[in-house]
Amino acid sequence: MKIRKISLGLFVVLLAFVSSCRDFVDPNIPYSEFDTGLYLRTIRAASTNSLSLNFFDLQNSRFNVTVEAVDEKEGTSVSSVEVRIRHRRLIPGVGLEYTPAQSGGQRQEVTVATISGSEFTQSPDNRFKRTVIDVSAAAMIQAVGLTADQIEGGDVFEVRLYATDDQGRVFGPDNRSSDVAGGFFYDSPFLYNVAIVCPSDLAGTYRYESTEMQSAFGSCAGTITGEVSLTVADSNNPQIYVVSDATFGFWGCYGDTWGSGNVRLNDSCGILSFSGADKYGDGYTIEVLSNTGSELRFIWVNNSNETGTVTLFANEGRPWPDTLR
Repeated sequence: MKIRKISLGLFVVLLAFVSSCRDFVDPNIPYSEFDTGLYLRTIRAASTNSLSLNFFDLQNSRFNVTVEAVDEKEGTSVSSVEVRIRHRRLIPGVGLEYTPAQSGGQRQEVTVATISGSEFTQSPDNRFKRTVIDVSAAAMIQAVGLTADQIEGGDVFEVRLYATDDQGRVFGPDNRSSDVAGGFFYDSPFLYNVAIVCPSDLAGTYRYESTEMQSAFGSCAGTITGEVSLTVADSNNPQIYVVSDATFGFWGCYGDTWGSGNVRLNDSCGILSFSGADKYGDGYTIEVLSNTGSELRFIWVNNSNETGTVTLFANEGRPWPDTLR
């Protein structure tokens, strides 16, 4: 009996070893309509994938993603892949607005590109065939009937892929299962939400000069100089910065301190605004007067009608973005 147990144990170990050597399990794909088929696996290559569009450089921005066709024939059953898109925008207080507009409650899309199965290629390093889906922002904007001037930061292009195999079957976002869409093994959403983003990189410590300061609580004539820090408030919202002193030295001039104030500078596609409050609960506003690249000049005002005019000097090698306003 002991010998049998040992033999059984060795068999289990060998079976586990053999299974671990397999780099792929034949795709018994859980589609809602098919038992087996194909899916397009997203190849996560950060150096090549581009899943967002730069609002400040739409002319040179592109949607670019590498996909791998996985099927029982090692990716050779793909006949074509159709790339369809629509544009959406969140209207505050209203909801989502789509272009093309929905009709009868149904999603409307336009085809922006079609990739032939012959464009999928195989390399010695990959078992399955791959291709790059590359569409310019200009082509996407034109396809939905908009112009670059009509695009806003925060807009999204919904990009959907529809793969047709050599049997005429279509695989896409409407008949995928949750496993195919979001499972780590499959990683095949067939849908990419390509956002219009406004990169912001204002974090740092800057020299300032404050003038024209006024307050009912104290006064400070002439010019104040000092340093202020902008620190990213949340890594998930890198365009929001905590300001180390939103009075830019004014309070210190008449004996007060910034203390526990939590005022934040928001960079919304180049439009600057303040949010949060100081230690007394006052909010702040900002009005940009000029931006020369080396000097950003603005007026701040709080709810207690304190105010000042500030010149914020850019650091060497990092001019203020000309989009700030």
